[in-house]
Amino acid sequence: MFDIGTISLVVLIGMFVLLAIGMPLGLASGFLAVVVMVMKFPPDLLFGNFGTGPLNILSQRLYSITTNYVLISIPLFIFMAVLLERSGIARDMYSSLSMWMSRTRGGVAMVTAIMAVVMAAMSGIIGGEVVLLGLIALPQMLRLGYNQNLAIGTICASGSLGTMIPPSIVLIFYGLITETSISALFTAAFLPGFMLAGLYMFYIYVRTRLRPEEAPLPPPSPDDMTGAEKARYGTVLISMMVGALAAAILLRMAVVTATGAFDETTRMLDLRTGVTWGAILALCVGYIFFYQGASVAKGAWDRGKGLVSPLLIVFVVLGSIYGGVTGITEAAAMGSVAVLVLIVLRGEFSFRLLREASMRTFKSTGTIIWVTFGATALAGAYTIAGGPTYVANLILGLEMGTLGVLLFMMLIFLFLGAFMDWTGIVLLVMPVFLPIVLKLPKEELGLFGGLDSVTMVKVWFGILFCVNMQVSFLSPPFGPAAFYLKSVCPPHITLPDIFRSFLPFIAMQLIILAVILFFPQITTVFL
Repeated sequence: MFDIGTISLVVLIGMFVLLAIGMPLGLASGFLAVVVMVMKFPPDLLFGNFGTGPLNILSQRLYSITTNYVLISIPLFIFMAVLLERSGIARDMYSSLSMWMSRTRGGVAMVTAIMAVVMAAMSGIIGGEVVLLGLIALPQMLRLGYNQNLAIGTICASGSLGTMIPPSIVLIFYGLITETSISALFTAAFLPGFMLAGLYMFYIYVRTRLRPEEAPLPPPSPDDMTGAEKARYGTVLISMMVGALAAAILLRMAVVTATGAFDETTRMLDLRTGVTWGAILALCVGYIFFYQGASVAKGAWDRGKGLVSPLLIVFVVLGSIYGGVTGITEAAAMGSVAVLVLIVLRGEFSFRLLREASMRTFKSTGTIIWVTFGATALAGAYTIAGGPTYVANLILGLEMGTLGVLLFMMLIFLFLGAFMDWTGIVLLVMPVFLPIVLKLPKEELGLFGGLDSVTMVKVWFGILFCVNMQVSFLSPPFGPAAFYLKSVCPPHITLPDIFRSFLPFIAMQLIILAVILFFPQITTVFL
C-alpha cells in the first residue's frame, strides 16, 4: 500500500490531467476516489466484509449529504432564476431604475449594478444574472456610447454578486459541507456583499466623472424627471412601500391574534406593536393621498411599479428566512411560487415556459448532483486515507504563522478558482482547510482578533471563501462570467476583450478580500 504523500501527489496531478483532457469534474473526482481507495487499502479490507470498512464509511458520507433537506433549496432557487430570466419582471425593473437614473452620469451602469444586487437577493444564480444583464443592459450601454470595458466589467462583476449576497447557493453548499448555520452565513454575508456592490458603484461614479466621455448622457426626453420630481415621486413611492409593509404586518397580527392564544404580557406587546404599525400606515396614507394627492400617487406608481415585483420576491424569500417564518428550503419554495403567481398575473405564463424552466432546472441540478457525488466521494476517500492530517501537518510545519497560513490558503483558492468550478473546490478543499483554520489561535485571526467561538470562525472563513469564488468567476482562463456574457454579446466583442475589462473589478474584489481577512469583525456585526 502507498503512503499518503504519494497518494496526495497522484490526486493532485490526476485531477489536473483529467480536467485538461476534458473529463467532467464529477467523473474525474469519482475516478480518483476509487484510485485513492485502491492505493490505500488492500482488497480484502475493501471488499472482504460487506457493510463494514472504508467503503461503508464512504457510502454513509455520500448518503448523508445527498439526503440533506437543505439540498432541495438548490433546484428551487435555480427554477426561480430561470423563470425570472424568461419573464419580463427583470426588464420592467431595469426600465423603472433607468427612469430614475436617466440624467445621471454613468446612471445606466449604476442601474445595472443595482439591478444585479436585487436579482442576487431574489435567486443567487450567477449564470442567469450575467446572461440577463448581457441581454438587457449591454445593448443599452453600447448604444449610448459607454466605454466597452466599463460596460462589460460592470455587467459581469455585478452579475457575479449572487456568490456573496443571500440567498447564495455557494453559502448553502458551504454550510452543508462544514455543518455551519446557513442563516448565520446569510446574515454574515450581507455587509461584505453590499460593501463589494457599493465599491463597484463608487468606482463607476468616480470613473465616469473623471472621464465623462466614457459614459455620455442620453439625449433629453420629455419623460425625463427633474430633481424636484424625483424627490416628490420618490418619497411617495417609499411611503407606498412602507404602508404596504405596515398593512401586511397588521394583517398577520390580526390573523395570529384571531387564531392563537396569548398570555396578558404577549397581548399587551402585540397591542403596542399594532398601534405603532397602525400609526405608520395612517401617516403613509395621509401623506400620499391628502398631502401629495392622487395624481402624484398615480405618477409615482407609473414610474416605480417595475420595482414592486422584484422587491416583493426579495421580501418573500429573505423576509421569511430572517423573520423566522420558514427555513431556507421553504423560503426557496415560497419564492418559486411567488414568481409563478406574478408571471400568471402579468399574463406571461405558458406551459412551454414552465416546461423550458423545468428542463433547464433538471439539467443544472443534475450537473450539480453529479459533481457532488464525485467530489464528496473523493474528499471522503482522501479523508479516510489520512489526507487532511497530512496536509495540516505539511502547512503548519512550514512555520509561516497564522497570517501566512491564511494567505497561503487564499492563494490556493484563487489558483484553483481559475481552473475549477466552485462546487468542486468547496467539496474537495474545504474538508482539508477548515480543520486547519479551526486549529489556529483565534486571537491571531485578523489584525485585532475578535472571533471568540468556533461558529464565528467557520462563518468568517465561509465569507472569505465566497469572496475568493467571486474572484474566480472573473479569473482567466476559465472565468465562467466571461463565457456567460460571450454567449449573448455582439460578435465583435472577443473573449480577450471581456477578460481585459475585468481587471479593475478583480482589484476591487481583492481589496474586499483583504479587508475581511484583516478585519473579521465585519462578518459578525449582525450575528
